[in-house]
Amino acid sequence: MTTPNDRFNQASDALRKRTGFLNGFREFISRGNAVELAVGIVIGAAFTTVVTAIVNGLINPLIGGIFGKPNLDDIWTITIGNAVYVDADGVEQIGAALRPGMVLTALLNFLIVAAAIYFIVVLPLNKLAERRKKGVDPEPEAPAEDVILLGEIRDLLKAQGPTTRP
Repeated sequence: MTTPNDRFNQASDALRKRTGFLNGFREFISRGNAVELAVGIVIGAAFTTVVTAIVNGLINPLIGGIFGKPNLDDIWTITIGNAVYVDADGVEQIGAALRPGMVLTALLNFLIVAAAIYFIVVLPLNKLAERRKKGVDPEPEAPAEDVILLGEIRDLLKAQGPTTRP
């Protein structure tokens, strides 16, 4: 039979285990890398929306004006075989379609994201690091051994006092 004291001890042990877990989790989250990673993921997700808007609002209309199609996805299609299937839009297609234009669209999106991140994030951070580095004075170089030895000799001669010359 359990007594109220036993139940109290069980509850106390459970609370200690939970608190230990929460303390460990808090220590993990408070490390700089985890917080920076979380911020990077959130900013990356928001940045993807901006890049998608740039691609859909600026680049795809330019491609449409040049090639007569809204994007590069359907610019170049290679059909292999003659099997009949229904595509994602519910349209019956003949043969397997290879669409290198989709790859070109993905590469274009990647290049836009990479360039934007470089110019908006990496370049300013590198300049900031250079400014911080310039603000720190380098430590003076240690004197050479012969200079240290000559300084010790000078100090010993001074300690002997003045000497008379003949």
